[in-house]
Amino acid sequence: MSDNAAIASRIATEIGARLPQAAAAIALIDEGATIPFIARYRKEATGGLDDTQLRQLGERLIYLRELEGRRGAILGAIRQQEKLTPDLEASIAAATTKAELEDIYLPFKPKRRNKAEIARERGLGPLAEAILANRRAVPTELAGAYLTDDVPDTKSALDGARDILSEQFAQNAELLGRLRGYLHQKAELRARVIGGKEEAGAKFSDYFDHVERWANVPSHRALAMLRGRNEDILTLDIEADREDPRPVKPVTRMIADTYAIGDRLPGDAWLMEVVGWTWRAKLSLHLSVDLMTDLRMKAEAEAINVFARNLKNLLLAAPAGSKTTMGLDPGIRTGVKVAVVDGTGKLLATTTVYPFQPRNDVRGTQAELASLIRRHGVELVSIGNGTGSRETEKLVAELLGDLPPPKPIKVVVSEAGASVYSASEQAAAEFPGLDVTLRGAVSIARRLQDPLAELVKIDPKSIGVGQYQHDVDQYHLARALDAMVEDAVNAVGVDLNTASASLLARVSGLGAALAEAIVAHRDANGPFGTRRQLLSVARLGPRTFEQCAGFLRIRDGSEPLDASSVHPEAYGVARKIVAACGRDLRSLMGDSAVLSRLDPRSFVDDRFGLPTVRDIIAELDKPGRDPRPAFKTAAFADGIDDMKDLEIGMTLEGTVTNVAAFGAFVDIGVHQDGLVHVSQLAERFVKDAHEVVKVGDVVKVRVLEVDIKRKRISLSMRSDVGADGSKGPRENAHQDARGGQGTRDGNSGRGGPARTPQKESQGSLGAALMDAFKRR
Repeated sequence: MSDNAAIASRIATEIGARLPQAAAAIALIDEGATIPFIARYRKEATGGLDDTQLRQLGERLIYLRELEGRRGAILGAIRQQEKLTPDLEASIAAATTKAELEDIYLPFKPKRRNKAEIARERGLGPLAEAILANRRAVPTELAGAYLTDDVPDTKSALDGARDILSEQFAQNAELLGRLRGYLHQKAELRARVIGGKEEAGAKFSDYFDHVERWANVPSHRALAMLRGRNEDILTLDIEADREDPRPVKPVTRMIADTYAIGDRLPGDAWLMEVVGWTWRAKLSLHLSVDLMTDLRMKAEAEAINVFARNLKNLLLAAPAGSKTTMGLDPGIRTGVKVAVVDGTGKLLATTTVYPFQPRNDVRGTQAELASLIRRHGVELVSIGNGTGSRETEKLVAELLGDLPPPKPIKVVVSEAGASVYSASEQAAAEFPGLDVTLRGAVSIARRLQDPLAELVKIDPKSIGVGQYQHDVDQYHLARALDAMVEDAVNAVGVDLNTASASLLARVSGLGAALAEAIVAHRDANGPFGTRRQLLSVARLGPRTFEQCAGFLRIRDGSEPLDASSVHPEAYGVARKIVAACGRDLRSLMGDSAVLSRLDPRSFVDDRFGLPTVRDIIAELDKPGRDPRPAFKTAAFADGIDDMKDLEIGMTLEGTVTNVAAFGAFVDIGVHQDGLVHVSQLAERFVKDAHEVVKVGDVVKVRVLEVDIKRKRISLSMRSDVGADGSKGPRENAHQDARGGQGTRDGNSGRGGPARTPQKESQGSLGAALMDAFKRR
């Protein structure tokens, strides 16, 4: 089997696909096709693999090809040493991970001159072999035959033999694999505070004396402890068999058994000392580094996955639509920055008002805002959720109460990343004469109209919907976030004649340079009349057109299908469908009654199969449909503006601002997001908060706990939770059936005995987790 075939077979198994599906997807990727294009327009080839499966396939393809490259390099290096045997070659060929490959290569890896090499140079190799081969002999007696000027006594001889055997034990690939597997199941991670750092590292107090199974450490806790170590507050250790009472621990027994070392013969006793020394001096350190690296990589992968999912949900949040919008960027001392944009996002007016201290110009502010609303016909007021947000919202509410209908709708939006955009080169190019402080107000207004179109202008890492995002591998984070942006943009589609270069750059097959070229062509020649006119853009050839055309929309153009997601390559099929209905294309679009009576199989041909035909009929039924939900806003409770206004048992409405595996953060309008712990998301058991909520959801919550000093708010979305946070008997029984999962399974941040579910809800409700998340 060729390397490509073997890779395709392995990936197919991993993503739950058939071999032909994986092989076809790999071939398309190698030809330069993008994931959105393959997922949407090559369903026949891939058997309908979705974008999630294709993303997984793409990541595994990179890893496995790197693995094959390393395999080839290792074979070449060992072959060059003339040490490659058929058995060794077979072992290398059978290795399925990079770690396995490196274990096999370890004895052949060029290394510095070490103690084992020096011992061999002194002629002690045969002594080591003799002791290992003849356990009945006394090692000290065997050593006497190897004394020289360089080896003056038996102790020196035995030390040299120990160094040789220890290296041999530590480089046994099969043994390393077994030990690594054992540690993956049994090892514990212990965190301790460094003496004298208790006060400086108070935020890590949950981990001052913490131990849990390595295999069960959740991402957020692992990253918190790793950050504590990086800040020289904590020490982290991997411990094996800590509580095993036997004098010979399982790890050392595994090494001894590999070489049939017992406990009865004279040589066995000395060899057991070598085994113990090898574990302490070599293998324990080597494998601890491996496990710590694995822990970090797993934690980072999960954190990146959380960030990517939250980002995608934020990008796909409901757009308010093409309505004239006023954006307010709240500020106390520096004033509230105001910008008004029309339905297309074009800037109409800007100003700064000072309703708060030190000026307290409330009347002047309301008069100015009312004037702008009347003059420009403002339909929406978008208020950033930063400092001064609730005060600004209250002021606007009072203003709107005095205005005659129709009144604008006020909405509080996340302003994450607005300041980053304001200071960017892109914002400077878009608004060269506008003060940087006012650009943020423009962004706040536009992100209410169309979150996707505005947020693509901001580096995804600056949007801030992740956990510990600055602690993870930035290259992999950027790759994952870029993929989510690409998927979101192409799922919605882009208006070719109004989209910014930033938005166009995320379309399948395009990039920054081609996006700029499209905008320049549009500015010079006017709007595009058809998709085909894209081919007149400089450097945009047929291959790129194939990748991007289906995701670009032209409203009210000469070709009605250009407003849909039907790809130009399939227009012929679409026209056959229209002809079969005996209707004009424009009149047929949206006529569900007629389209639902069609048999898709009647339009299948050699090139376009049933999946594509069904997609075309669905698109004709709802042309240019937007997959995003309908616009909806949370109604913050009047008079609840600060944490001190909250009372236990209050039911409030809020917006989900962030989601982690352990819970969801909800903005309820008091300047501090509350945490709905995963145990409080639903009556049923929830393993991952993403199963229930996503960023942007409007939810009803009940207040369980308010800790003003530590700025913690615990909330519940459960209907069977009382005002005091107590749960009904069904959930308690369910939690008990799970063994009262607490400390060791991720519902608590502390070591020691697990708390019961009822105590968890009545107590901090994952307060340690909330702290950990806020340190992201």
